[in-house]
Amino acid sequence: QVKVVESGGGLVQPGGSLRLSCTFSSSVFSLYIMAWYRQAPGKQRELVASITTTRFTNYADYVKGRFTISRDNAKNTAYLEMNRLEPEDTAVYYCNAHYVTSYWGQGTRVTVSS
Repeated sequence: QVKVVESGGGLVQPGGSLRLSCTFSSSVFSLYIMAWYRQAPGKQRELVASITTTRFTNYADYVKGRFTISRDNAKNTAYLEMNRLEPEDTAVYYCNAHYVTSYWGQGTRVTVSS
C-alpha cells in the first residue's frame, strides 16, 4: 500500500525558513506529479506549488519568489523550501501525489509567529 508522509513542519519566526519533505512510497515515484497544498484554520485547502515529472514547476502567486518546490526521484521525495515566512503562511501543509489516482499525506503543521 502506497503512503505519503510529510515532515519538517514546526514553529518559526516571521522572516525565517523551513524545509518540508514528502516521501511517497510508490515504486514509480517518477511518474507522479507532486504538489504541496495548505489549509489554514477556517479556510479551504489551496495549492501552494507543484512539480511535474519533467520538473516543470508551478506556484501560487502568494509564494512566488519565497518558496521552492523540488524532487529527488532517487529518494522518492519531494521538498518545499520556504523562505521569508509570514504569519499568513501558518497552516497545515499537505503533500499530494497524482498519477491517475491521488494520494494525500496526513499533513505537517507550520506556525509562523514571534
